Amino acid sequence: MIAGVKIKNLKIHQDIPDTEEQATKLGFLMEILRSDEEIFKKFGQSTMTVAYQGTIKGFHFHEKQDDMWFMANGRCLIVLHDLRPDSPTKGETQTLYSGKDDYKLVVIPVGVAHGYKVLSEEPVIMFYHTTEPYDPSNPDEKRIAWNDPSIGFKWEAYN
Repeated sequence: MIAGVKIKNLKIHQDIPDTEEQATKLGFLMEILRSDEEIFKKFGQSTMTVAYQGTIKGFHFHEKQDDMWFMANGRCLIVLHDLRPDSPTKGETQTLYSGKDDYKLVVIPVGVAHGYKVLSEEPVIMFYHTTEPYDPSNPDEKRIAWNDPSIGFKWEAYN
């Protein structure tokens, strides 16, 4: 596992309907992130994105902010690559799955390149929280090609 990456497995709580008619379609709820948890540093911004089967969103990294990813729907492969020069895991690549029925919050620290590929037929709905707000005049987003040879990740091996 890449140093500094944190994964919080989320607990599903059964939702309690208000009427008998609603009892046939039980929902659920989850606490994603709390300000009193060790993984919480500070709030910058929350964003939602939707991506469809086969879409690859990779790679980018940040110099000022941590990302916290939560896949609310669909299923995807998350790929992390440690670019930090002083990290004990520099150069390592980590993969994990997330999405429907495998809910987790993934904390991606500054300097770790990240991307994902949508594996499911249903779209991935991702909410991501950052420790800094987005600044369009000076975006903290450094792009790396999805197929960059220095990372050498083989996306096509995952379907």
